Amino acid sequence: MEHSNEEIRKIQFTGKSTYIVSLPKRWVTLLGLKAGSQIIVSQQNSSLILTPKEMAKPPTRPVEATIKISSKDHPDMIARAIVSLYLVGYNYIKVQTKDERISVQQRNAIKELTRKKLVGTEVIAESPNEIKLQVLIGYPELSVEDALRRICLISASMHDDAIQALKTLDKNLAQEIINLDDEVDRFSLYIIRQLKASVQSEKILKDIGLSQPRDCLGYRVIVKFVERIADHATKIAENVMHLKEKPSETVLQKISEMSTFAKNVFNDSIKSLFKKDYTLADNIVSKARTITTLEAEAMREIRTEIKQIDISNIRMIMESIRRTAEYASDIAEIVLNLNINQKITM
Repeated sequence: MEHSNEEIRKIQFTGKSTYIVSLPKRWVTLLGLKAGSQIIVSQQNSSLILTPKEMAKPPTRPVEATIKISSKDHPDMIARAIVSLYLVGYNYIKVQTKDERISVQQRNAIKELTRKKLVGTEVIAESPNEIKLQVLIGYPELSVEDALRRICLISASMHDDAIQALKTLDKNLAQEIINLDDEVDRFSLYIIRQLKASVQSEKILKDIGLSQPRDCLGYRVIVKFVERIADHATKIAENVMHLKEKPSETVLQKISEMSTFAKNVFNDSIKSLFKKDYTLADNIVSKARTITTLEAEAMREIRTEIKQIDISNIRMIMESIRRTAEYASDIAEIVLNLNINQKITM
């Protein structure tokens, strides 16, 4: 059924390779067009959109936002507000007070957040009652896929190093892993910012390396799961910091077996994502279920090997390894959703 702003027109074939469609006269007149006017034809999912060239506008993006604060505002509250504006897509973010100075604690928190968490962001102006940030990086310079590959590599490396720190009871290495978690957070926030922008613009979607808007939700969830895997590597490192002595070789062997299994599941889930491999992702989901059995068997065998003072830390390390495998399985499930078309027969 046609609506008042719709008309059905037939596509006609002319010449040897050209398809044409006529436009209703009332639309041409209403928009002030005439013979020779230029029309931009763009594809958006399953629709074709016709836009008069002079009316075409680049996708609007928020430019500048100002946060008004007082000396009583907690630095964490200010940081959360800045992160929210960064994720929404603002390129300039000002933090201002009315009359008073920005406190030293607030100023330091803003600068630390900018340095540690916000990719491509710099302090470009500063006064006693104002700090101005600018997001300098553009979309094509770092695609979502490249940024996602980076946090996957960092998270896998953190997991490996956490297990190595456990094997050698290297508490300096454990502290380095804890510090590295900020790097994962930085690129995670950057990816989320890009995904939010691309939902509103097909051009930005293509610029950041994705093919369709529905991919954005899947990638957003995957980023969260990779963050969780990095968090569990950090938790393993934190538990290593609390151990009183190096675990026995029996304990280390069982934990190492679990770790190798979890890391392989994670690596395969990321491989299935970037290769768009439905079959591999499906195999991962099935395989990952055995991690709970591995954990239970390991705990039964090593219970007598662990001193009472360290048993809670070892339990938590094993739980983090299990959760790593489970989050990897969750990633594989998203890959199934993104590539289900491979299983549809026409």
